[in-house]
Amino acid sequence: MKPKIYISADHRGVGLKLYLIEMLSAAGYQTVNMGVDVPEPMADYPEIAARVCDELLDDAGGRGIIICGGGAGACIAANRYRHIRAAVCHNPADARETREHNDANVICLGADHIDLEVAFLTAQSFMESPFDAAERRIRRIEMIS
Repeated sequence: MKPKIYISADHRGVGLKLYLIEMLSAAGYQTVNMGVDVPEPMADYPEIAARVCDELLDDAGGRGIIICGGGAGACIAANRYRHIRAAVCHNPADARETREHNDANVICLGADHIDLEVAFLTAQSFMESPFDAAERRIRRIEMIS
């Protein structure tokens, strides 16, 4: 069974978020839209990060995608939560590596810096890449948890 994907965006990432929800749903993933859905400034990136991170507290097997203008702000906000390992990803290789090496459960995308198709391929890579549970990787994750 595929993990559930919680996805949120601030006003700058609405278009990318809606595209990803459509594409990931068509690929068979269960997506949960955590808002916002209009391009007017309605929520700041710490608020939209909190929406996803709070859901992942109750769904340890789930994954999150948080979108803001540059990706870094959402990532900083998400990593404030102890149960979150978030990384900014610019391409599928970034997503694959952060899953394999860090068991990341959230990726952050910068809507101003990523093409729609690359964003979809990045999200798909994030969802399909397994964690390499080598002892050294587990040890490192325990150090930051």
